[in-house]
Amino acid sequence: MTTDAVPGRSPGPRRFPVGLTFATAIGLAILIGLGLWQVKRLAWKEALLVRIAALQTAPPRPLTPLLDQMAAGADLDFARVVVDCPGLGSAPFVQLYSVREAGAGVRLISACKVASGHYGAILVDRGFLPDGAAARPAVDPAAQAPVRMIGVLRRPEPANFVTPKNDLAGDHWYSRDAAAMARALKAPTPAPMFLMAEVSSNPELRALNPAPLPADIPNRHLEYAVTWFGLAAALACVYAASLWKRWKS
Repeated sequence: MTTDAVPGRSPGPRRFPVGLTFATAIGLAILIGLGLWQVKRLAWKEALLVRIAALQTAPPRPLTPLLDQMAAGADLDFARVVVDCPGLGSAPFVQLYSVREAGAGVRLISACKVASGHYGAILVDRGFLPDGAAARPAVDPAAQAPVRMIGVLRRPEPANFVTPKNDLAGDHWYSRDAAAMARALKAPTPAPMFLMAEVSSNPELRALNPAPLPADIPNRHLEYAVTWFGLAAALACVYAASLWKRWKS
């Protein structure tokens, strides 16, 4: 025997949707947190772009005094420098896998001896060679002809879980491991930053493209922030509509 509800009498008290509210609160916290993180990234990226724009027109500073500042903890990322590198045009090199706008290739990394009280060498990124370029600079470790190198100091990005391991024996490098590269090049006490060349160490090798900075550094953090905040607003609207429907039924 079933008992029907008495006509005209409202059903019993509706339960507050605790589970739905809890899940919505977690979702909102995540989405708003991601939006705020992108706002912080936007401020960081704008400051970085201003710094890069300034360094592109700043006169290069002598490297050796800056190395002492580097050893003392100074932030010299993107600093523009000049140094004379003995025999750099014929120096041994390792090849770092790289991808640019034109496709895949390698970057040639050599050591430049420096007269610093803290470091004996700095690794120089001489430029990018596309996969189609078979020629490489001639190597003569005994060469001492100085090459005036102008470039930008860059802090190497650490490898992550998707970065292949460096193959030292096969000269296949996928991350900028300054210590390991320096050992392979027999360079003592290397500086922890790379010198990204603006000028060619080998003008005769036209395929070698000095490229210290990306051609275009994207800044889409505002777009990403609006997206996350928009998703948070949509989730809040769905939750409110669900509550309204529950109490109206």
